[in-house]
Amino acid sequence: MRATRVVLVLFWFLSIHTPGLFCANVEYDHRALVIDGKRRVLISGSIHYPRSTPEMWPDLIQKSKDGGLDVIETYVFWNIHEPVRAQYDFDGRKDLVKFVKTVAAAGLYVHLRIGPYVCAEWNYGGFPLWLHFIPGIKFRTDNEPFKAEMKRFTAKIVDMMKQENLYASQGGPIILSQIENEYGNIDSSYGAAGKSYIKWAATMATSLDTGVPWVMCQQADAPDPIINTCNGFYCDQFTPNSNTKPKMWTENWSGWFLSFGGAVPFRPVEDLAFAVARFFQRGGTFQNYYMYHGGTNFDRTSGGPFIATSYDYDAPIDEYGIVRQPKWGHLKDVHKAIKLCEEALIATDPSIVSLGPNLEAAVYKTGSVCSAFLANVDTKSDVTVNFSGNSYHLPAWSVSILPDCKNVVLNTAKINSASSFSSFTKESSKEDVGSSETSSTGWSWISEPVGISKADSFSQNGLFEQINTTADKSDYLWYSLSIDHDDGASSQTSLHIESLGHGLHAFINGKLAGSQAGNSGKAKFTVDIPVTLVAGKNTIDLLSLTVGLQNYGAFFDLSGAGITGPVILKGLENGNTLDLSSQKWTYQVGLKGEDFGLSSGSSGQWNSQSTFPKNQPLTWYKTTFAAPSGTSPVAIDFTGMRKGEAWVNGQSIGRYWPTFVASDAGCTDSCNYRGPYSASKCRRNCGKPSQTLYHVPRSWLKPSGNILVLFEEKGGDPTQISFVTKQIESLCAHVSDSHPPPVELWNSYTESGREVGPVLSLICPQHNQVISSIKFASYGTPLGTCGNFYHGRCSSNKALSIVQKACIGSSSCSVGVSIDTFGDPCRGVAKSLAVEATCA
Repeated sequence: MRATRVVLVLFWFLSIHTPGLFCANVEYDHRALVIDGKRRVLISGSIHYPRSTPEMWPDLIQKSKDGGLDVIETYVFWNIHEPVRAQYDFDGRKDLVKFVKTVAAAGLYVHLRIGPYVCAEWNYGGFPLWLHFIPGIKFRTDNEPFKAEMKRFTAKIVDMMKQENLYASQGGPIILSQIENEYGNIDSSYGAAGKSYIKWAATMATSLDTGVPWVMCQQADAPDPIINTCNGFYCDQFTPNSNTKPKMWTENWSGWFLSFGGAVPFRPVEDLAFAVARFFQRGGTFQNYYMYHGGTNFDRTSGGPFIATSYDYDAPIDEYGIVRQPKWGHLKDVHKAIKLCEEALIATDPSIVSLGPNLEAAVYKTGSVCSAFLANVDTKSDVTVNFSGNSYHLPAWSVSILPDCKNVVLNTAKINSASSFSSFTKESSKEDVGSSETSSTGWSWISEPVGISKADSFSQNGLFEQINTTADKSDYLWYSLSIDHDDGASSQTSLHIESLGHGLHAFINGKLAGSQAGNSGKAKFTVDIPVTLVAGKNTIDLLSLTVGLQNYGAFFDLSGAGITGPVILKGLENGNTLDLSSQKWTYQVGLKGEDFGLSSGSSGQWNSQSTFPKNQPLTWYKTTFAAPSGTSPVAIDFTGMRKGEAWVNGQSIGRYWPTFVASDAGCTDSCNYRGPYSASKCRRNCGKPSQTLYHVPRSWLKPSGNILVLFEEKGGDPTQISFVTKQIESLCAHVSDSHPPPVELWNSYTESGREVGPVLSLICPQHNQVISSIKFASYGTPLGTCGNFYHGRCSSNKALSIVQKACIGSSSCSVGVSIDTFGDPCRGVAKSLAVEATCA
């Protein structure tokens, strides 16, 4: 046993430190990537290493492998690796080499998207801000200063990978690299210089001699030998720019990103599976989910502006690392079905024929090998089609996959996988936040000064754009001005402010007079704030703030922020106005508390003696807490707070903004998967805050003595926040008597020739759990969704007892969905089995 253990440890060590266990040669032809002389059908998924933690990576990658992935795709984020020119950071969540080696240890390949422009709803598109200040620079065009910096960083990353033998040409896991990113969407704005820039980028990349192919996504004129690839919700109609290049899909958007002030987007798995199957039906051989795990925009990394801290993306693995069912499971079945067709897919091009209006068959046949895909792209009508002498039922907007050109292994609209219903449970501990207003709660605080409080402030005439002033070293920039009011008495006026965004808080004589923010659709805003001026000297302090910098679009780097004016006092005596825009303003970059390092909680100036300052703007709060027991993922519910940033043990969990509420319009109780998907088609949470729960990675927590620090801009009540853990509450499945059998039974029933019917299967999410109860079971015509099933017009009276007997006490169970199992409660009617269970 000891010898076996030593061998296993040695194998693990070699897989981490000697990626030579991988291939040695990667090429491509018109059908596919060719790895060590063999064409491959590859399923890929995006996981961005800094949006999770190194402690999460092995589990995320293993779940990706278990879900049927062959490749992990990630961007490389320039601004976190080189925050100051020539000063590099590859520690912690930024340890790119460790991430790639962790993928290798799981036996998966890597697609390294160096960019170095990445978009990704990431701050400034991944570019470091210092790049903006290089004399004469123009981003993403034929500009020598930019090209020099882009080449230097790209070469730096390539050299790092080479030094660790991580390219496939060295025996490592990296089989692809990407240069640039979606430039074809905006290159017309750059004219001829954009065309020459792309040719330069291609030549520069290939000159780095990685020994693996390079790709450009959304770049129809990508020069040879660069492979141009597709991004989008659907890419079945995409064609590469050369008949020597394979059809590749680098971003299949598994959902969409969340913005502060927006409803929560989601993409039905039936539609996502349909898109995947259609791509392979029409000749694709490499497909990547963007995202497979979205993760979290920790710190100030979110872009946009107004991208939320959660980057869940409705991905198959959720923000917390829990598989999202049925999305993960149904896609796993799709991947298995496609891999059953791999021999035929790589052997030949498809023969595509029409079976009628909106009906299409694709056949891959060579010698004795044959696989087929039957598609119904109609958005409303189910149909029955004849194909090769057999009859097949095709639901609307679905694809049936026939690995042997005869038997259906899967239809994209029919889900065999179980669903899960999760919930957040409030946790408490002896160190948790209290509920009273006194310092005995354990909270202490420091008030951030209003206006100018730092020695590095400066004064200039006129209003300055914010990003050029702060270089994004902070979200915050103070604009301060003193004026004399000679009216002889206090008077009510209005302060008119025009801002490029993204938000501001206006203080008059040290008191908050009003606040305003833009939104994800329009960062700019104009606001008129009622103010009271006193006789004599008055101080106007405007705190302008950013919520992530622009990350997409032509010349996105030139998008400004801050108060550029005009700033006008209206409603003065006799209806006069006073334009303050060109007066001498004093500026302060950032907060005093930021300079003092209050986010670590270590400063000795915290106050816990005087009256607890609830609902007071510009306040730093600190408390200690014990980690919730168990291993379930942890979040903080920020209900009671308004807007700011939070740190746990000195690490930023991101911006919080639980008071930014989504519009009441645009959401439905259910979303019809049939028909083309768009980012606004399927949304939840209308009329509610966009995000109230904020992920705290378990690895950031100690059993006790954890420090939570908040900076609150507008004024909140930290005694209302709570710690919660995420658990799977119920497992559900709903399988009809017309579903294909489970994909994993394909070989057994096709080889034996015996009939196998549909099966409902349940499996507990944790290895140490068993099914403890059956909350609902109905065979007949059950209705509803997971957590809300109910009996239809007919139901077998034996269903509950049969399912209980098969499942309770087991970690998994399977029940045949047929009248042979349950009897026939309603003859001549299509029937199904719906079950809801709990695990403990």
